Amino acid sequence: MTHAEKRLFLIKSLLNEDPRYSDIEIPGDEVDQKRLLRSLMNVRMPSEIDSEFLRVQDEYLREATREKGVTALTDLSPIEPGIYLWRGDITTLACDAIVNAANSGMTGCYQPCHGCIDNCIHTYAGIQLRNKCAEIMQKQAHPEPTGEAKITPAYNLPCKFVIHTVGPIVDGRLTEKHCALLASSYRSCLEAAVVNDCRSIAFCCISTGVFGFPQRRAAEIAVETVRNFRKTSDIEVIFNVFKLDDYEIYRRLLG
Repeated sequence: MTHAEKRLFLIKSLLNEDPRYSDIEIPGDEVDQKRLLRSLMNVRMPSEIDSEFLRVQDEYLREATREKGVTALTDLSPIEPGIYLWRGDITTLACDAIVNAANSGMTGCYQPCHGCIDNCIHTYAGIQLRNKCAEIMQKQAHPEPTGEAKITPAYNLPCKFVIHTVGPIVDGRLTEKHCALLASSYRSCLEAAVVNDCRSIAFCCISTGVFGFPQRRAAEIAVETVRNFRKTSDIEVIFNVFKLDDYEIYRRLLG
C-alpha cells in the first residue's frame, strides 16, 4: 500500500469499529483525511485492535515521522555540559526518553486534534500507547498523583520511552507547594529514566501554558532540579521548547 492507501485503510477500520460513525464520509482532500484520522485516534477508548491494523498504523506513523524529519541528540550541541536546549517538535526527537505532560487519568487527551503535547505524543506513538497507559492505570486503580511519573515504551516515536508525569495546575496564586510538586515531577522523570538505563531525556515545559504555571519560575525550577540531579548522574538532558519566549527564558538561564 502507498502512504495514502494506508491512511484510507486506517480511517475505514476506525469508522467501522463504531456504528455511530456510519454517516461520516471520508473527505477526498489529504489534509482533511489526516485530520479525520487523528480525530478518530484521539477519541478512541482504550481497547485491543487486530494485528493488521497495528501493522499498517505502525508503518504509516513511522513514515509520517520520517517525513517531518527526525532530530538525533548527536545533531545538537550542548549549551552547558550534559544539557541541551532545542526548539522543535518533541515527537521527532531521537533520544532515549521524552517527557509527556499528562493528566491524572494518564491515557491521553481525548479532544480531537488538540494542540497539547499529550495529544501529539499519543497521536504519533499510536493507539498502543493509550492501551498501555490504560493497563497501568487499571492496575494502579487510582488517578496518578501530581509530581510522580510512569514510563512506557514509545512505540512508533523515534525515542525509546515516554515518561508521563502530572505537573501541578496553578489556578490563582503560585505557592511553594506548586513549586515543590513541579520539582518533584522533574526529579521523578529523571529517576525513572535512570532506573530504565536511559542515557538521555528530553523535557517539555511541564505545567506551563494552559496549566497556569508562570513560565520563568517553571524554567528556574526545571534547570535547578536538573543541575542538582546531574551532580550524581551523567544523564544528558534536553530542554525542549516550542514557543520562542520559552526558548529565550531557558537561553538566559543556561550556559
